[in-house]
Amino acid sequence: MRMDTRARETADTILGAFQQPETLPKALAPIFIRRNDDLPCRKWSWRNQLLTALAGTSDARGYKQWQAVDRQVKKGAKAFYILSPCTKKIEKPDTGDTAYAVIGFRATAVFRLEDTEGADIPSGNPELDRWIAELPLRDVAEHWGVTVSTYNGEPGRAHGRYAHSAQSIALGVQNVEVFLHELMHAAEYRLGNAVERGQHWRKETVAEFGAAVLAECLGLEQAKDFGGAYRYIESYAQAAEKTAQSACMECLDRICEAVALILDTAQSLQAERVAV
Repeated sequence: MRMDTRARETADTILGAFQQPETLPKALAPIFIRRNDDLPCRKWSWRNQLLTALAGTSDARGYKQWQAVDRQVKKGAKAFYILSPCTKKIEKPDTGDTAYAVIGFRATAVFRLEDTEGADIPSGNPELDRWIAELPLRDVAEHWGVTVSTYNGEPGRAHGRYAHSAQSIALGVQNVEVFLHELMHAAEYRLGNAVERGQHWRKETVAEFGAAVLAECLGLEQAKDFGGAYRYIESYAQAAEKTAQSACMECLDRICEAVALILDTAQSLQAERVAV
């Protein structure tokens, strides 16, 4: 089957994703979209939807498709590529009917929503969008250039994810603590402390313990699940042959630094609003 050079590179991206089992489930999660909207990429093949998820976005379109909804691709934005089939019209010798056969693939350039600007994209779930907009510390994520979106979470899958390369948080459940957990990951990266690869016990301990601290600091009763947080930390600690207590103690400085960064940023933003 024919493939041009760019299409071959795109196919290799898909293959590479399947060779990273520690990150693939989180990349796949946004494919199970959380609302019945009418975005073009919802009609793409599963492979192309995977490429969209790996690009760290929930909405991607071609250049002219963005123009059709009054949005322009930002200057300097880089496209990523999906696979478009190359077809050939053939005639069935037995019936004389015509059909189209896939004889190869070509790469098609598309751009992330985050790399465009212009008119707002209508939402299919205003209530959920309102919940996102009202998330505590949502302005901190926004100030850091981190987008927040949601997807249909599935039992046994990650409840949320933070993608540093795409500067995005995706939530699979309507749960404030999950958002705080992912925001802690974002803070860790800003501090340069998230040096471990994958879902390392240190990174997960910092994020989960820090989320519990933030919930306590902000008085978010609905987000307080200290028992669940302990079990989460314990599961990672046991895999590293540690106790939950020792894991938390080893990560205490990192936890405090990330929490402080988030709260200091929130306080600074509040001061700016008051000054205006």
